[in-house]
Amino acid sequence: MFKLALASLWNRRGSVWLTMVAIAISTLLLLGVERIRVQTQENFANTISGTDLIVGARTGSTELLLSSVFHIGNLSNTLSWQSYQHLRELPGVSWHIPMAMGDSVQGLPVVATTDALFDYFQYGNKRHLAFAAGDHFASSDTLTVAVLGYEASQQLQLNVEDSLTIAHGTGEISFSQHDAHPFTVVGVLARTGTPIDRSVFVPLAAQGLVHGDYLPEDTSGAHDHDHDHQHDEHNHDHDGADEAHAETPPVYTLSAVLLGLENRALALRLQRTINTYKGEALSAIMPGLALQNFWRTLNLFEKALMSISVLVVITGLLGMLTTLLASLRERRREMAVLRSIGAGPVTILGLLVLEALLVTLAGITLGTVALFGALFLGADLLQAKLGIQVAVSWLTGRELYLLGAILVAATLLSFYPAWRAYKNALADGLTVKL
Repeated sequence: MFKLALASLWNRRGSVWLTMVAIAISTLLLLGVERIRVQTQENFANTISGTDLIVGARTGSTELLLSSVFHIGNLSNTLSWQSYQHLRELPGVSWHIPMAMGDSVQGLPVVATTDALFDYFQYGNKRHLAFAAGDHFASSDTLTVAVLGYEASQQLQLNVEDSLTIAHGTGEISFSQHDAHPFTVVGVLARTGTPIDRSVFVPLAAQGLVHGDYLPEDTSGAHDHDHDHQHDEHNHDHDGADEAHAETPPVYTLSAVLLGLENRALALRLQRTINTYKGEALSAIMPGLALQNFWRTLNLFEKALMSISVLVVITGLLGMLTTLLASLRERRREMAVLRSIGAGPVTILGLLVLEALLVTLAGITLGTVALFGALFLGADLLQAKLGIQVAVSWLTGRELYLLGAILVAATLLSFYPAWRAYKNALADGLTVKL
């Protein structure tokens, strides 16, 4: 029966090929959507790890998460430097990463921070940031230095020791360039597959400098004019002035602060302490929980995309059903001959079901091969253009389940034309008129 099915399909190879291509495209779309969905969710969850709390001015958890982790959007409020000092002195805080945003370089977000980012920030399976070239801020004696994410370096076509100018605002076009303070690239981070790749990092003091909030020590001669005074009272006044100058913050406001705790069990208690802080209205969120909640809001779009893929698969299978039904009239004599030489109902039914199964299996195989070909050839382009990192790996259990579902659906649909062919063969006998 297998050889007979192959011979019959070869005899109708034109329509069979078109049906197979339709099923292959449907399979490619279904598997592609599933692969991108799973990989996007994994990349989304791996954006940040090891951070116990994200703190910002009073706002929604989604807004704070998108701004501080994904560098999307602008926070309507900021937290003061005094609040940051309070946060880092809380009991149980192991490390802290201040972040100030609001500038950009050709549409890429500029994040003002400290070297603590390169020491403590983690992503994926608690992986630390690594440098592809250069080093962190402290490796340079100058203040206006920058570290580029991997994609930012590629897009700006800049490398270590090159210069760049940051602009006020987060749009791609800005009418306020901070060209009085050019920055020098001192480091380029290795690729992470996270929003870090598309970011430009500068020291907090450098951002304060370009905005006029911070003045380097060598620009102030506040205590030169009293150098000749020998009175103890004057010396005391100068010491107080130096102490006040030393405590001058590099910036007066921050967008967010990332906190790592000595014991993660303290997160809930510390979150409540921060949220009820009377000095300023603050919001503390747990990044893992906030990521899960945000992903749930995208669940509707995820289901809609999967539904469209399923409908495309159903369309392909209905095309196969239509092809089989259309071929029955041409094959009525063939079925009658098979009946006359003793082919039973099982043989007739089995032949058409087997043909449908072979066409579907060939279409699924072709679609799967096309998927891996697209991943090999287009994964880097997808990463560069859309920021979606898709791994080239073997089919997962869910993907195999979807392929099995396509085979089962094709088999069930083929029973109707098989039954029609058997009934026609009984009625026509050998007297079919062409």
